[in-house]
Amino acid sequence: MGKVNEMDRELLDTLKEKARQVRLGIIEALGTGNRGHLGGSMSCADVVAALYFYKMRHNPKKQDDPNRDRFIMSKGHSVLAQYAALAEAGYFGRDVLATTKSFGSILQGHPERETPGIEANTGSLGQGLSVGVGMALAGRMDGLDYRVYVVVGDGELAEGQIWEALMAANHYALDNLTLIVDMNGIQAMGRTRDRYAIANIPGRLAAFGWKTFEIDGHDMPEIVSALDRASSVKGAPAAIVARTVKGKGVDFAENTHAYHNNLLTAEDRERAIASVLKSSSAAV
Repeated sequence: MGKVNEMDRELLDTLKEKARQVRLGIIEALGTGNRGHLGGSMSCADVVAALYFYKMRHNPKKQDDPNRDRFIMSKGHSVLAQYAALAEAGYFGRDVLATTKSFGSILQGHPERETPGIEANTGSLGQGLSVGVGMALAGRMDGLDYRVYVVVGDGELAEGQIWEALMAANHYALDNLTLIVDMNGIQAMGRTRDRYAIANIPGRLAAFGWKTFEIDGHDMPEIVSALDRASSVKGAPAAIVARTVKGKGVDFAENTHAYHNNLLTAEDRERAIASVLKSSSAAV
């Protein structure tokens, strides 16, 4: 899709609505009484919506198009956001979301390539960026102009393989690769700074040779602008550090590790839907 020079209000409203649908889809996929990763899925919902409905070149009717852009959810436990976006984009029916993690469903708890629109199996944290580096290199070798987008969590940066991939991407000057860090500050057992502190993430990425942008990961104009700026970088990979809120949009799940991996009761589910509708309405 096209580049935004002056922030078109209609486009931004459309993207905010898509983000709302992604959040509602996350709740649909989680269901009632089933344990799942609500918090991290909600925190990256705005970024995922901007990727699928603004920035990425993709077509559910041409899923094998060699020139399609690739998206990898390296923090695979947050795949509910990707499932919701794929359903909204038409890769499968929205009714399929309710089957998530059911026996025989095409939607399981972590990404699998058998699912329409999924490019790589992830979930073992730290591996997604390495996969993205390989895809970006393959695109260059094949003379294709697709871009690769990888979303990682800030807690995931504790994995050493991430830093090996960062060095490799810089060495090969992979300017067709964009890393997005979902920096919500909370991981499974508490605040990231208390579990495994990694100070100055933007500065560290820049020191590894990445052109780095820092944004509010829930501000759609900032997200769109950063994606456009990242895709215009030449001779180096680009990174976007998105400051986000764990559980964003579900008031009782925000800024707490309790909903990193938890279940919703029927009452919780209704409260979550009402909260998403209320917060999204206020943001548009």
